[in-house]
Amino acid sequence: MADRSFLDWPFFEDRHRALAARAEAWRAAAPPVDHDDVDAACRDLVRRLGADGWLALTGAGAGETLDVRALCLMRETLARCDGLADFAFAMQGLGMGAVSLFGTPAQRSWLARTRAGEAIAAFALTEPEAGSDVAALATRARRVEGGWALDGEKTFISNGGIADVYVVFARSGEDGARGLSAFLVPATTPGLEIVERIDVVAPHPLARLRFRDMRLPDPALIGAPGEGFRIAMSVLDVFRATVGAAALGFARRAFDEALARARARVIGGAPLTSLQMVQGHLADMAVEIDAAALLVYRAAWAKDNGAARVTREAAMAKFYATEAAQRVIDTAVQLHGGDGVRKGSVVERLYREIRALRIYEGASDVQRVVIARQALAS
Repeated sequence: MADRSFLDWPFFEDRHRALAARAEAWRAAAPPVDHDDVDAACRDLVRRLGADGWLALTGAGAGETLDVRALCLMRETLARCDGLADFAFAMQGLGMGAVSLFGTPAQRSWLARTRAGEAIAAFALTEPEAGSDVAALATRARRVEGGWALDGEKTFISNGGIADVYVVFARSGEDGARGLSAFLVPATTPGLEIVERIDVVAPHPLARLRFRDMRLPDPALIGAPGEGFRIAMSVLDVFRATVGAAALGFARRAFDEALARARARVIGGAPLTSLQMVQGHLADMAVEIDAAALLVYRAAWAKDNGAARVTREAAMAKFYATEAAQRVIDTAVQLHGGDGVRKGSVVERLYREIRALRIYEGASDVQRVVIARQALAS
């Protein structure tokens, strides 16, 4: 079991420590995830997470606020077990983040369903020519009688193809950030097409979407016209820190695997742990993990304690934790030798799973730009 002493840090309250213990017990008792059918596995995970109450953490009801520290603790715990379980949990929060923060009472009926595990949510932001540069979105939303018509494409959309509801960002006005709006789109809406399912190194549901004169009523608009960029950034402010938490879970699992390997593997009549070079690697891994945890839970604590924006803190947490986890996992693979690249081994799986976290929800170089701009503006 990974080191849990970080729970004694002052970032946490007793309710978070209790939550972490319950989550650990749930994770330990959960059946293994069947990765042979990723779509079916995600549907089953969402159902079980909802039935057991965990998805209640992923959305804020009327008068509630998101508990970002709880989200991070849950993502870290699930990621240590299985990347697909973390994905299924996280996407219910990210997918409905705009509704949690800005949705109308009618729109929140979807939030009730996603929190119960009865519907699957998706966040449709990325486009073929607009990934990290959100202000460059090309999907168009034009006014029509009684509502809106959308035309365009989205790509690399998590839960694409299995989602019941999408939050879609489109250009409803002028070029640039001020011309974007957000819309709530049921998957059954005519004009929405699943053009392509996308396979990646650590499989999870991904798709390219196309909108062809897709008609939406006025109540589908989330917030006001032109507020889409602010809505998207507000959601990412919350969930970028949780990406760091997932990376932290991967790193902790890799460290546990490396410790077990170093203790058990004998070379020259002595375990690997007797070699100073190996001890140095283990020390580096431990430092990387604690540094990442401090940044992740600082960002979560700041948001939970009323900070209007945590753009800088969330960017630091997401950037450092994902990059550090890549280094920790790479070292774990190295310490396993040939077994580290054996298909199906734990560290081989972690090596594939961590790579995408350095790209989605803002690639590492984008986080560097965000951090630098915040520093230059001070």
